[in-house]
Amino acid sequence: MQLSIIIPVYQVEKTLDRCVESVITQSFTDFEVILVDDGSPDHSPELCDDWAKKDARIRVIHKENGGLSDARNAGIDVASGDYLTFIDSDDYIEEGTLAGVMGAVAGNDIVEYPIERFCGSANQSLLTFMPKVYDNMEAYWLTEQAYKHTYACNKIYRRALFDHVRFPKGKVFEDMHTLPSLLQKAHRVATTDQGLYHYCWNDNGITNTADGQALNSLLQANLNVNWMDDLYYMHVLNIQISVYERVRNEVQLPYRPVHIGTKGLRIAEKIKAGLLRVLGVKGVCELFYTLHKINLV
Repeated sequence: MQLSIIIPVYQVEKTLDRCVESVITQSFTDFEVILVDDGSPDHSPELCDDWAKKDARIRVIHKENGGLSDARNAGIDVASGDYLTFIDSDDYIEEGTLAGVMGAVAGNDIVEYPIERFCGSANQSLLTFMPKVYDNMEAYWLTEQAYKHTYACNKIYRRALFDHVRFPKGKVFEDMHTLPSLLQKAHRVATTDQGLYHYCWNDNGITNTADGQALNSLLQANLNVNWMDDLYYMHVLNIQISVYERVRNEVQLPYRPVHIGTKGLRIAEKIKAGLLRVLGVKGVCELFYTLHKINLV
């Protein structure tokens, strides 16, 4: 039951050693590490080669720069494990993570484990899970609000899920474009309280620098998902509002009434749901565009 750990590498000479060290010192040892040098112009390629000389479980792919999705796909193409996972090279995993998470993979297609998000920033937060198994992918998507944490990195995947699925090259928020496709092929998804992924803050990352076109890509990915409840609709409405403010194109989210008493809606969201019933989607977008323009919200 070997695990293939795919680590894309691009301009991470300051953090690569920490990332790889966190993997090779794990108590679980049945894995291969695939370092994908995505045409990095710094000393990262040499560091990759040095690691491959130190540990026989590590191999290196050197390729022309193609972006994060292309690097992940290159790793998938050569992976030999029964399961896959992805670790970004400016992140790292806690000691004992692989043993804990791999202990939960039996019979499951995807296992999601805790993640400490935006480490080193004012937005740092810990996302944890109760141990649970879902054999209904819609229930997982909506009950766990998986659409808020579609990260590729804090999950173990059965390799077969990627037989006809790849990360979209050239798109931002590629994880959101990909996870629903994997769920369409999955039969069982588990969440676990074991392990911890440290997702480190990057001032130049897409989360911190997303423009209107990037957010529009995120909106499109969400609109392609067939599962929807009131909470998810309000989540997508917020993305639509952000896109409209930046791009000012036609609204793309279809109107649907949201029950103001929906459990889990915050007060601000209940107000927004009420406005939605009166103004419609475009009207709400116009209102928030105006309010933001005059700095009232």
